[in-house]
Amino acid sequence: MILAEIKGYNVQPIWIKNGQSLASLLFRFFVCVVFIALVFPANAEDNLNIAYSARVVGDNERARVLVDFNQEPKFQIRYLAKPNRIIIDLEETKLALGDEQLIPRGILSDIRYGIMAEDKSRIIISLNQPAVLEDQQLQVLDGDTHRLVMDISLSDQADFDAVMEEQNWSFVDTTAPEVEIGAKGSRIRLSEPKTSDKFVLVLDAGHGGIDGGAEGRNGAIEKDITLSFVQDLQEAFKDIDDIELLLTRDSDQFLSLSARVQIARDAEADLLISIHADSIRQRSLRGASIYTLSREASDEFASNLADSENLTDVLAGLHIENAPDDVTGILVDLARRETQGFSDVMADRIVNDFKGQIRLLNNPHRRAGFRVLLAPDVPSVLIELGFLSNLTDEKLLTDPKWRKKTTILLAKSISEYRDVILRERK
Repeated sequence: MILAEIKGYNVQPIWIKNGQSLASLLFRFFVCVVFIALVFPANAEDNLNIAYSARVVGDNERARVLVDFNQEPKFQIRYLAKPNRIIIDLEETKLALGDEQLIPRGILSDIRYGIMAEDKSRIIISLNQPAVLEDQQLQVLDGDTHRLVMDISLSDQADFDAVMEEQNWSFVDTTAPEVEIGAKGSRIRLSEPKTSDKFVLVLDAGHGGIDGGAEGRNGAIEKDITLSFVQDLQEAFKDIDDIELLLTRDSDQFLSLSARVQIARDAEADLLISIHADSIRQRSLRGASIYTLSREASDEFASNLADSENLTDVLAGLHIENAPDDVTGILVDLARRETQGFSDVMADRIVNDFKGQIRLLNNPHRRAGFRVLLAPDVPSVLIELGFLSNLTDEKLLTDPKWRKKTTILLAKSISEYRDVILRERK
């Protein structure tokens, strides 16, 4: 008999009988090895820095934020304005924190955290009044615990602006290639008309990483729902040869709105579809809706939704001061009527195929200034699958059967649209 004890885990005896074959013995040894690998998966992450605990204390004049790590963290602290925020960028760090551990208090209006890139995480502390970091220190506690302590105190806007001016931080969106824009007022270079028989489809799962999007009353997260949906839609197209399909993201990662647009433009896409699932105060409202870009919103509801979606970059802690504030100004200068027309055709086709099958809002094709739809040479549509603020919609949005049914209908709409486009090229 062989009996092993590993770090307190008792492995059951392995009996070796007389005459037992070598193959049988090797098989039993293999089972034991697999067991050890399953019991101790953390060994593969020995070098990963983990933020495992945090808390916030404070009042209307100052606040203290404490974050505990299993080893010394590599980080940078920076400031952003409009709105005023303190940003903590962490290299190769897993933020294993509970929502109840970083509850904003006093001068802190919001705290969010998550993945910004493959090797970067971010904590964003939003301020409801101007405030600056009065002191920061990294304490070494018992064992390997390293505690980051940040003391934030009330200031005036002038002091905050002064700190902003002093910091050495280049505001670069690293989630996408640089957009080809020249001097103010110049045009984005448009792609040449395509002549190939290949139809390029880009599917955009809204939100991701640090930007979770809306949250359902039962805990469903928009970024998870949108990713599952585009992956199922991708599966629906796997056997279709004349469609080249790309995802803007295939994991829980953050992408800026401009990055999503640029991915579609770089791919010379024939169509961009951005998938979302909203949340609103009116909990009784439910159903899907389809949006295309417009100089003016079709209604106040569409306008408010676009404003909310366009805040994605700000909420993730990106500096967009140099981005155009007036979406309609960009549209007048850059967008082509032909692109808008094709977008409307796609939206109407989706509405027609969804009718009677998927619950829709009244007047389901709506228009507003969504930044993710700004590619001037890529027809683009944004689909709100439903409302996570409604319990019935939330249940459907997390139901694989409903998702499969909806993706099949949407795949039909896209295929019909593709046939129209390919005929136009001949």
